[in-house]
Amino acid sequence: MTKVAVSLGELVDSVLANPGLRAKAEIGLVGEVLGGTDWLGGPGDDGAVVFAGGTGVVACGEALFPPFVKADPRGAGFAAVLTNVNDLAAMGAEPLGIVDTVVATEEVAREALAGMRAASELFEVPIIGGHLTIHDGPPALSAFGVGATPAALSVTRAEAGQSLVVAAALDGQMRPDFPFFPAFPSRGKRCAGDVRLLAALARDGHVVAAKDISMAGLVGSLAMLLEPGGHGVTVDVDAVPAPVGVPLTKWFNCFPSYGFLLCVPQGREEACLAAFAERDLAAAVVGSLDDSGELALRSGDDRATVLRLDEFRVTGLPR
Repeated sequence: MTKVAVSLGELVDSVLANPGLRAKAEIGLVGEVLGGTDWLGGPGDDGAVVFAGGTGVVACGEALFPPFVKADPRGAGFAAVLTNVNDLAAMGAEPLGIVDTVVATEEVAREALAGMRAASELFEVPIIGGHLTIHDGPPALSAFGVGATPAALSVTRAEAGQSLVVAAALDGQMRPDFPFFPAFPSRGKRCAGDVRLLAALARDGHVVAAKDISMAGLVGSLAMLLEPGGHGVTVDVDAVPAPVGVPLTKWFNCFPSYGFLLCVPQGREEACLAAFAERDLAAAVVGSLDDSGELALRSGDDRATVLRLDEFRVTGLPR
């Protein structure tokens, strides 16, 4: 695997300039209004967990950016399902269904629903209900996922000494117009099994906490994982799985259609990595969590601090 060379300083600068990372600070508004509750296993996770009849039920949601819905309603519909499926996976849940809300013209609504149907079929998760309002104003699209898990993954279970694993599908291509790396065209029918792998790893105890790599990028998403516990980690940049020909300044700041950060207990690393390898997915140990509160990158003998959690507001959610 050949990676496009980039200096550590350039990489750090690109991460800190990522608007997706800066935008996460807006989430703090939720904590300011709702207060410092435990938020059913959070805050800071990709979904909420409730228990029904002894089974963990995970709920999550995603609102699509209105200009994206207007410009590419079919793509937005697909993304509405994809993001929820990834959030459920990051919680160690198997997807049970998707509920949607669509407010748009009939033409946009048809395209958005068609995109959702395509994703529903690809990931083998049904669209089980929703709401539709036809109107001529700006479009709005949201989707909500429901899943089940006997062993939920949560950032509250991240601890110093655990190994940090990065797992991703690398058989895709970066979009030229948007920081998105879609691998699902190449993965095809394997996608359904790919997103259910984390649930199996959670059940077996090979993973205890996880976060999907979102628009905040790999490092920004990692900062969100570390923030609730005030943990730190030094990421070995050279060990991070990356697609051929994509500069790390782009790879570290994109939203991969399949990319996860995993906290793995000591002694479980080999089993975790083997599970991804069996599905032809890339995975590697890239660091070890500590209590420093510092997120840093390392390449060879060079090391650079990206941020300190006691100085940088990631989400601002109450701990």
